[in-house]
Order: sequence, then C-alpha cells, then structure tokens
Amino acid sequence: MTSTMWNDQTVRALLRDMFDAAIASADPRRTVASNLPAKPNGRCVVIGAGKASAAMAAAVDEAWPDVDLSGVIVTRYGHAVPAGRIRILEAAHPVPDEMSLQAGRALEDAVQGLTENDLVLALFSGGGSSLLVSPAGAMSLADKQAVNKALLHSGATIREMNAVRKHLSRVKGGRLALAAQPAKVVTLVISDVPGDDPSDIASGPTVPDLSTLETVREIVARRQIDLPQSARDVLAQNGETPKPGEVASDVRIIAAPALALDAAAAVARAAGVQTLILGDALEGEAREMGTVLAGIARSTKEKGQPVSGPAVILSGGEATVTIGSRSPGRGGRNTEFLLGLAVALDGRPGIWAIAGDTDGIDGTEDAAGAIIGPDTLARAAKAGLDPKACLAAHDSYSLFHHLGDLVKTGPTLTNVNDFRAIIVV
Repeated sequence: MTSTMWNDQTVRALLRDMFDAAIASADPRRTVASNLPAKPNGRCVVIGAGKASAAMAAAVDEAWPDVDLSGVIVTRYGHAVPAGRIRILEAAHPVPDEMSLQAGRALEDAVQGLTENDLVLALFSGGGSSLLVSPAGAMSLADKQAVNKALLHSGATIREMNAVRKHLSRVKGGRLALAAQPAKVVTLVISDVPGDDPSDIASGPTVPDLSTLETVREIVARRQIDLPQSARDVLAQNGETPKPGEVASDVRIIAAPALALDAAAAVARAAGVQTLILGDALEGEAREMGTVLAGIARSTKEKGQPVSGPAVILSGGEATVTIGSRSPGRGGRNTEFLLGLAVALDGRPGIWAIAGDTDGIDGTEDAAGAIIGPDTLARAAKAGLDPKACLAAHDSYSLFHHLGDLVKTGPTLTNVNDFRAIIVV
C-alpha cells in the first residue's frame, strides 16, 4: 500500500483486520484438538471455567466421540454454545452470582470418586475466577461478591487479585486438582494474563500455587482492600493452597496473547506496514499507559524512532482502572486507554489506534473497545463533549458511543487479554 492510499477509511479497516486476526488465532476450534492428551482407559470428566470454556468443551466433544465423556463447564452469560455430552452453565462476570456458586459445587461434585484410570480434562480461560466460586470457611456468596468488588476497585494487578481469590476458595489455587486425585489431570489453557502463568488463569483450580498467605496479607494491606470479616477470618487461619509436589497437572497453553500479536503483525506486514511489538505483558493504569504509548507514537511520527512509518505499534497485557470512591461513568480499561491516548496525542496527524478486549467485552459494556483517529478530539468538541472531563469521570464508553467509534464484536468465545495497535503513517 503506497503512502497516498492511507486515509481514515483504509487505516481503520486495517486496524480492524488486525484485531480480527488476533481473535481468530485463539479460536478454540483451531487449537483444542491438536493439544488433547492420549485417550484414557477409563472415563474422561471435562471441567472448566472461563469465557472461552464452552467453545473449548464443544471442541473436545467433537474430537472424542468414542470416549466415555461427561462433565460440566461454566462460562459467562451469553457465551454458551452446545457441547454435546458436556453440561454448560452460565454465570456472572466480573462479580459472581448464585450461578457461580452452583457452578463451584457442580465442578467439585464432578471430580469425586474417580480412579487412576480416569482422566480429568480441565479447560480454563480468562474470566473463570468470578464464574467459578466456592467460598472458604464461613464466607457467603455476598461476602465473595464484596471481595470481588473490592479487588476490582483497588487498582490491584490481575496476579494480585488472583492470589487473594485463591486463598479464599475451596477450589482455586490447585484445590480442585487435589479433589480429583487419583485421576490424571490435564489442563488446557487459553491465556489472558501477562506471562501466561497457568496458575493465574481462572485462579488456577488445577495448578499448584506459588503464592502464599503471607503474600496475600501484604497485598490486602498495601492495596487497602476492605475485606468482609469472614474473609479476614479465613486469611487468619493459615490454610495454605497446594504447592508444587502436592498436586500434579499436565498444563498445555493452547492460545496466548503473544500468538495473537504475531497474527496481527502478519496482517500488517502483508499491507506493507513495519511492525513493532512492545510485548504481551504491559500493565499499569490505563490512562497513564495511553500517555506513555502516545510518546512512542509521536517519536515514530516525528523522528522515525523506534520504528519508521508507515508502522504499527502492537502491545498486549492488561491495564487497570482505579475508580476510587467516586461514582464512575461507563467504560472499560480499553476505552479508557484510548481516551488517555487521544488526549495525550492532542490531535496530531497521521496517528490512529484500536484497543479492545479479545473476549468482545470491555469491562461490563457491550463493546470490545474502540478506534481513535487524528480527529477524535475535534469531533468530540464539535459534539459538545469534553474528553478530559470524560476521562476524569471514567466515562470513555459514552464519548466513543456518541462518536460512533466503538468496536462491537459480540462474545468472541475466546480470550487472550487486551489488544492494542497504534498505526503511524
């Protein structure tokens, strides 16, 4: 593509093509069958949780028609697909509900009474932590909901949140694998976390846990997380999660953020665009990340460094949004990142960007993310919108909705975390 062919329409189309390629690279229908273990001599019990878990289960049922197969999966409302012999439940995300509690009981029941000839095939993807709950101690569902809300508003990283969740659960942090003994456990994972640590995905129900109670107590204190008394009582009881050597699990990462970025980069190169991948594990406050990446985009535009244009700057990982005590507007971490990026770029020409959650839902809204261009701030001002005020109010969704710049995919039935691409021409 020559420089004269770059315009708002062509750049936006390329951004969307890259986002779609990233999602397609993590499609369970492409990745599950080739990663299945040897068929068991006895039964195969399929368990799992996450936004992609139902699609993963459907792929297993299709691939193994001759295996004695059963099981139960929990996914987010609206993400269920038929999975043959495997029961599919739906529950709430990001804050658990009564169905999350029922799912926890169902998965615990599914792994009881197994033998060493049986196989537990565990299917986990992002979102599983809230979809699958089994509160420890005297904690109620309301207590668990309060914990999740406190974690989401604390500014804690996904790893810190999961460490807390593991130690307040009967099934997370390897405890479900412990319950399945002596059956063999094989875990297939679609990663949505920086570094692809399987113990962080859905809080690792079948994976040994390296976090400790001491670490969790430090996180709660440092992040000033207001836990209900029942949760504090659990953390005071010194009940540790299973560590390496106490549970065994064959873990296979079948899709990951890095592979999604590679797929997007291939689309960009085919269009004649230079690619720079900053990494798949960028973390931090969403609006501040927007400011930092705006600096890289400006340097690319003005100095040809760290890459010369036309170029795309790709990154993945999970930003955070610290709400604080004020009542927030509408939006998720991807639209907040984009609004922070647009404000920092201040209308500089030749720079466009897309950011979206690869599960199709940014936060709790109906959009995966949005697209910005050089005219975003000008169009917002013409519409009577104040981008800086929207950013301060965490109301990024409302601004992009008004401008018609939201990206809506619907549930993608996979999840490899956030995707960000900035095109500089």
